[in-house]
Amino acid sequence: MDGRKIILLVGALVIAAITAFMARTLMVGTPAPVADAAPTANGPAPIRGVEVLVATKALPVGTILGPESIKFVPWPEELVEGAYYRKADTDLKSLQGTVVRFAVPAGQPITQGGLVKPGDRGFLAAALGAGMRAVTVPVSAQSAVAGFVFPGDRVDLLLTQTVAGGGDGPPLKASETVLRNLRVLATDQKTDKQTDESGNTVVTTYSTVTVEATPRIAEKIAVAQTLGSLSLSLRSIADNNGELEEAIAAGEVSVPEGNDPKAEKAMLARVAARPVEGRSTFSTGADVSRFQRSTVPGKASDRSMAVSGGTYPGAAPKGEGPVVKVSRGNAVTVVPVGGKN
Repeated sequence: MDGRKIILLVGALVIAAITAFMARTLMVGTPAPVADAAPTANGPAPIRGVEVLVATKALPVGTILGPESIKFVPWPEELVEGAYYRKADTDLKSLQGTVVRFAVPAGQPITQGGLVKPGDRGFLAAALGAGMRAVTVPVSAQSAVAGFVFPGDRVDLLLTQTVAGGGDGPPLKASETVLRNLRVLATDQKTDKQTDESGNTVVTTYSTVTVEATPRIAEKIAVAQTLGSLSLSLRSIADNNGELEEAIAAGEVSVPEGNDPKAEKAMLARVAARPVEGRSTFSTGADVSRFQRSTVPGKASDRSMAVSGGTYPGAAPKGEGPVVKVSRGNAVTVVPVGGKN
């Protein structure tokens, strides 16, 4: 083989090697770029922006704001609206006791036009749910749980009365729970909790409590005030679960079909918010003391006996024992039992 053929063969091999290398490079491609920022150990990097006021839970219309309902969180600065409550310009204590005018989903910012402050026109009307009424109940320090009932709490209404009856002996003393799960709107025209400089709740006594009720329950409260004295019984938050089961068993609440979490949550919210009438429980004086009555004193019953083919009712004259009326023609003779005709 001459030198010219050798040169051509070597040049062909070099060109083939270069072509193979370029083809491999095109098929593999360039490596992906490496991210500059690495994720933090506790999750994604925090949002850098302005802190605005948001709802920590869903706030329906009429909700009275408390410290557990709202908080400040960072919000992207380009998404901050002028109506948002900014931390730098907002006193959080001044918003306690305000009422939600428009529903706010959980985690969403609260706007200044969506709240009604105490003292503003229409405040109490905004606090009421649809179809509900505000009723004021007179109470004392003892009957109002010593001032530990605040706006937004749920209470039961107790009626204590004395029933005289018509017989001898002491009257019947009784107390019964006539209404349940009433929402407190205000105490002595105050719609928020009073706090001191340290943020601690100040417990004060009051003489009236305004509660939310249906029109029919409002009528019952008005009548109950004329029957006896009224007392408040503070409810536990856990009571709603037990009453939900009772309401479902009684057919008072319709359970949504399927497994829709939103429908179930809406049902729970309706049950928790509704005042309950009926199914009252009661206690009498005999339940507390053996020297008290358990029934209403009744009137002295008329006694009757069948004499000479007829029945003639008769009551013994005052201070005398039972008697029998005997009829002979048109003449009627009263004979004491045990006496002689």
